[in-house]
Parts: sequence; C-alpha cells; structure tokens
Amino acid sequence: MGLTALEVQTLIRSGLPMAEDIDLRIDRLDEEGVLARVPFHAKLVRPGGTLSGPTIMALGDAAMYAVVLGRLGRVEMAVTSNLNINFLVRPKPVDLLAAARILRLSRRQAVCEVSLYSAGNEDELVAHVTGTYALPL
Repeated sequence: MGLTALEVQTLIRSGLPMAEDIDLRIDRLDEEGVLARVPFHAKLVRPGGTLSGPTIMALGDAAMYAVVLGRLGRVEMAVTSNLNINFLVRPKPVDLLAAARILRLSRRQAVCEVSLYSAGNEDELVAHVTGTYALPL
C-alpha cells in the first residue's frame, strides 16, 4: 500500500484547492479500494435542490486519484486521461459517498471504477464512473 487515508486526503487537498472547497474526505483506504466523501452543503446544490453534476464528477475523479495514490504512493503527476460518468438517480440531500477501486493497473495506466451513492442509501447508485489515470514514467 502506498499511503494512508489521511496522507492521501492531505496530498489531494494540498494539490487541488477545489478538494478543500468541497470538503473532500477520504474515509477509508485499504487493499480493496477507497471510500471518499463530500459532506452535504447548501453551496453544492444546484437549482432544483440537488447536488450539482460538477460536484458529483469531482468526487468521482478525486476518488480515482485517491485509489491510485493509495496503491502507488506519491505519484502526483498521475493525471486523468479518461472519465466516463452515468448519472443514474437524483442524490439525496445528504453526504455523497464514492467507493473506488482499480480494475487494471499497468506500468503506464490505472483503469478505475467508482460507485457513487447517497449516505445511508448504499443500494441505490447515484452515478457510476469509469476512468483511466495516466501514470508518469
């Protein structure tokens, strides 16, 4: 394992100021993956009373970055090379959680999957993300 949950959270928040703006938290990091969280806050809500799409996408991308850092250590120059998201249901007005895992890891890339759901409602996906991180040589 590369880094701890707290080390990953600190690294992401120091390198990506937006992560602090949305109060990104890494709740768990282990050999199975990462559980990341964005606490519910009114500033993240869009017209219609739901969490904004950019907030959901940001959490999905940050969770992928976290699982890569957790596995490989300080590879801050790893960058998103692809992100695909399917918005499935409207999130509840509670914390948004993201469970991320690496599907395939090679020397040059990490292919990841993220399941996003509202806290307390783990059986209903809000969004599903697949993406690839390009790894520095």
